[in-house]
Amino acid sequence: MKQLIFTLFLCALVMGCGTKKRTVSKTKTTNRITDTKSKENDKGLYPMPEDTGKFVKFHVGSIEEYIAAFAEIAQFEMKAYGIPASITLAQGILESGYGRGELTLKTNNHFGIKCHNGWEGEYEKHDDDARDECFRKYNHPMYSFRDHSIFLSSRSRYSGLFRLRRDDYKGWARGLKAAGYATDKRYPQKLISFIERYELFKYDDEVLDKGYPAQKSQLAYNDHIHIVTRGDTLYSLSKKYFVTVDEIMELNSMKDSHLSVGQQLRIKTEKVKK
Repeated sequence: MKQLIFTLFLCALVMGCGTKKRTVSKTKTTNRITDTKSKENDKGLYPMPEDTGKFVKFHVGSIEEYIAAFAEIAQFEMKAYGIPASITLAQGILESGYGRGELTLKTNNHFGIKCHNGWEGEYEKHDDDARDECFRKYNHPMYSFRDHSIFLSSRSRYSGLFRLRRDDYKGWARGLKAAGYATDKRYPQKLISFIERYELFKYDDEVLDKGYPAQKSQLAYNDHIHIVTRGDTLYSLSKKYFVTVDEIMELNSMKDSHLSVGQQLRIKTEKVKK
């Protein structure tokens, strides 16, 4: 049943996903499902949908339905980025109100990720810790799950999390709070409660049982030189190399985000030691 729900979910995605930059997109509610042959590639990533510019709404009625819809996506993200599927699911449940929260319904933002420096996508203003804060908006939830993975894995403040075992959901929950992901003092306890109540840790175990390592390999970093071409932006480069805009600017002593064709940029790239 889980595989069927995921397959149906992917099909809806392929038909109706995409995002425009800081524009008003049309809203579309989808219940129409067709067959698809989408599959995971050799890096653990599943194919992302083509941009159609339409905002797609998904409705779930319970936490159990939310888990059934997103569990396998969280497992794919775990394979590719090393974030426990249990943590991704628990954060999604909590941050999005299991897909039914006001912000999530109008943005498909399941993790409460704010715009931050360098965000060039669509956005929505919403009251949170302060009034009219800027939150990222996605045309489909799958973009939100991918951005969540990139957000955590590309920011130095969360680097300590990736030294933890991938089945240490308690360590991850506490580490997220310590790194400043949320201001709620009970954030770790809430995540752990969801994970244990709904046995979300079993999705971590399924990934590890397939041979994925429980702990990340020791890492080293190399400097890569990127030659700026027409159309490059700091944001697009941050996505390409899985680093933050701030890190690119700091490494290259940049005072603003202006780029020139032919400009050489140093980019820190991660390399696994053999």
